[in-house]
Formats: sequence, structure tokens, C-alpha cells
Amino acid sequence: MTAYLIKGASILGGDPADLLLSGGVIAAVGVGLTAPAGAETVDAEGLVALPGLVDLHTHLREPGREDAETVETGTRAAALGGFTAVHAMANTSPVADTAGVVEQVWRLGQEAGHCDVRPVGAVTVGLAGERLAELGAMADSAARVRVFSDDGKCVSDAVLMRRALEYVKAFDGVIAQHAQEPRLTEDAQMNEGAVSGRLGLTGWPAVAEEAIIARDCLLAAHVGSRLHVCHVSTAGSVEIIRWAKSKGWNVTAEVTPHHLLLTDDLVEASSLGAYNPIFKVNPPLRTREDVEALRAALADGTIDVVATDHAPHPVEDKETEWGAAAMGMIGLETALPVVQLAMIETGLLDWAGVAERMSATPARIGRLSGHGAPLQSGSAANLTLVDPAARTVVDPRASASKSRNTPYEGLTLPGKVVATFLRGRPTVLEGKLA
Repeated sequence: MTAYLIKGASILGGDPADLLLSGGVIAAVGVGLTAPAGAETVDAEGLVALPGLVDLHTHLREPGREDAETVETGTRAAALGGFTAVHAMANTSPVADTAGVVEQVWRLGQEAGHCDVRPVGAVTVGLAGERLAELGAMADSAARVRVFSDDGKCVSDAVLMRRALEYVKAFDGVIAQHAQEPRLTEDAQMNEGAVSGRLGLTGWPAVAEEAIIARDCLLAAHVGSRLHVCHVSTAGSVEIIRWAKSKGWNVTAEVTPHHLLLTDDLVEASSLGAYNPIFKVNPPLRTREDVEALRAALADGTIDVVATDHAPHPVEDKETEWGAAAMGMIGLETALPVVQLAMIETGLLDWAGVAERMSATPARIGRLSGHGAPLQSGSAANLTLVDPAARTVVDPRASASKSRNTPYEGLTLPGKVVATFLRGRPTVLEGKLA
């Protein structure tokens, strides 16, 4: 394996230093390091070095929907976004509810080699919400599943949710809940509020999310298990999670980049046109007040991590009338720039804070060894180099994903991933796949 000497990188935004990557680990960190024979040198002056990013919430669609994404294309997009590990959600076809399916996804990730792929197992068989899937078998499989979610659907049955929380305690697993009370969101199309009223679209009330979060926090506390709340989107949800954490309960939560930046009024008027299904997502875009609450919660640690909820769809599923369009946005390649815009350039976080919320903490929640470690001698050489001064106009056609459903088309975003290293091997160099 070729050794790499990274010269003059600003580690977590601090003083410049050199990093020597050799044998899959960071062999040395210091100033004025000399490249050993045969090593390649990477000029990192002006670049910020971060631990490789870890995504707790990625839809790779394979098996079954390879028209939207594959493990190969999705992990290419992940590497270009600075990620060295992603958690692949279970709503594939067939559903990842058995050891055989999760091992298939895991092996596809190994074969692709762009980043580590840790499958997320379904909580219930077929995501049907009727009986528990093979949680123990998936945990014991080669994929070593530790996160379980019916994402896309809520585990709405309280008894079943309790049983799932109890079951995963045996192997230190976590249930990641898609908080959406189904009866309160029947035929819902967007956030319930002034905009939905003007547009005549069925509203998606905040309480549908908040009620499930409150119930599940109580259940997790009752059985002494780990709960992770997916894609938090409302100010009320933030307050419930803050209350649960104040009790010392083992509850963590994520927010997506798009919920940190975009608001429901884009459905009514945007540069991409009114009623544009590119802005149709689950949970829906909320109000400016919700966005501000989410940013503050991420800054103060109430929300633990940023997770992309990268949700690719083929053109025909998005470029249609609003009511028939699929919900979801891609986001692996734009996640870090959006966080830089929403959190760093507003002064709410520094680069060390971003590393904590996009690398160290998601790796810890997912029980993912070898990722999220500090950039110090002896750590696995999983890291990304970012040019914070770069500015890029988002062009969907340039995406490595098979899908093009980005809400940021034409928007100028700050920052650019220049290089990504997976165990010392470059997956991205000079902003391009290596």
C-alpha cells in the first residue's frame, strides 16, 4: 500500500500540521514531517482535515431498485461527499429483514470499496409493522448489524416497539424510529400550516412526529434500551428530546442537512417553480422557526448528529405531479457544504463541532469501529480534506448518484471535498474519484 504524506492540513480547523498515512493507519502527526521513500505527497495548504464522515441514514436502494441507486453508485457519491462509512437503510426489495439480505448489502459495499457499508436491519418483517424481524440473526451475521429501523414507515404499534427495544439490549443494538403517527398523516403532502392552506395540500402536522417521539422516549426509558430518532424536523420534537435527555435516558437524534436549510414556503415559490416535487420529502420541510430550533439544537447537542437521509429516485418518480411524486432528496455530496452554510458560516459550530456530529458521534451510535476516531497517531487513516474557501454551483448532472433529485440545483454552496482516504487509501483525490 502506498504511503501518503499530507502536508500542512488544518486539523479540525486548527493549526497546520502534517499527517503521514501508512499501513492503513495514521503513522505520524507533526510539523515538518518527511515523506518516506515511495510515499506520495498531498499539498493540503488551506485545507481542513476531518475524520472521515459517517452517515447513519443512507438509502442505497440495492437490491431491488437499481434504477434509482446501487451500492456502487451510492458509495461513489458518499466518497465524494467525504464519507468513509454509511449505514444503508432496510427499505430495499427484498427488505433487509434477514441475515441473508444484510450480508448481501454488506458484501456489495466491500466489493465497491468506496466506503464501508453497514446495513441497517428492518425492525419488522417486510416493514409491515406486524411481527419482529430476525434481529438476532442480523446482529450475528457477517454484517454485524447494530442499527434497526423500518425507516419510511413508523413502528406505530407500541407493544411491538417495546419488544424491539427490549430485544436489541442483548447485543447493544439501537432502534432508529421513523416518527410518524400514520393516522395523523393519511394522504399528507406537506407541512401543515399557512402554506399548505393556501396551496390546498393536505397538511402533515408536527404533532404526528412529536407524539411518537414522546411515546418512544418513555418506552426506551421504561425498558432501559437505546432509541435513536430519525430526521427530527420540528421545534416541538427538539423540546421532547431535550426533556428526555435531561432525565438521563439513552436517546439520540439526527437532523438532515435539508431540514437545517430549507423551509416549506419553497413549495409555494422557488427558483425551481411552485409545486415542484423536488421539495417533497418525508418528514416534510417545515417552517423557518423549526429550522432555527433545529440549528440551535444541533449546536447545543440536543440533536446529536447530522444524517443525510440520501433518498434517490428515478426521474419518472419525481418529475410528475406533486400528489403522485415520490418523497425524498439526494444529499451525500452536498451534506457537508450545506452544514458549512447553515452551521459554520452562521457561527453556530466550528469544524471540531462538525467532526463530532458528522463522524465521531454517528460512529459511536452505530457501534462502528475504526471510524470517527481523532486524527492522531495510531488511528485508522479514515479522513477527508475539505477546502472551506471553495464555492460550487450545484449541478445535478455532475452527481455520482444515479438519481438527480437534489433540491439545491443552481444554488452556490460553500466548501468542497478535495480528498477522502479510507484506511489510508484514497477514494477521492483532487476532488475526483481516485
